[in-house]
Amino acid sequence: MAQAFVDSKIQPGKVVVFIKPTCPYCRKTQELLSQLPFKQGLLEFVDITAAGDTSEIQDYLQQLTGARTVPRVFIGQECIGGCTDLVNMHERGELLTRLKQIGALQ
Repeated sequence: MAQAFVDSKIQPGKVVVFIKPTCPYCRKTQELLSQLPFKQGLLEFVDITAAGDTSEIQDYLQQLTGARTVPRVFIGQECIGGCTDLVNMHERGELLTRLKQIGALQ
């Protein structure tokens, strides 16, 4: 169930962030990504606490990405890590390049 849920969210050409609403790093990630000019429907924040199987989802994220912490940021089908990884990527100028490569920006 958790695997099917996560796998259904991760898609080429889309940015998906698995979050918990109370997490300060998740909020920082949302703030950063929400400032960028995404095409409609190509940025999704998925609250893993809403489904009721949070720990199973985190266990699957661990298998998939090597970490069960949130946020888990996927650009297309690749997990780039969490908040610090995203911020570092943005500061190096790599984030916008990657987002343009997958066609996610307007």
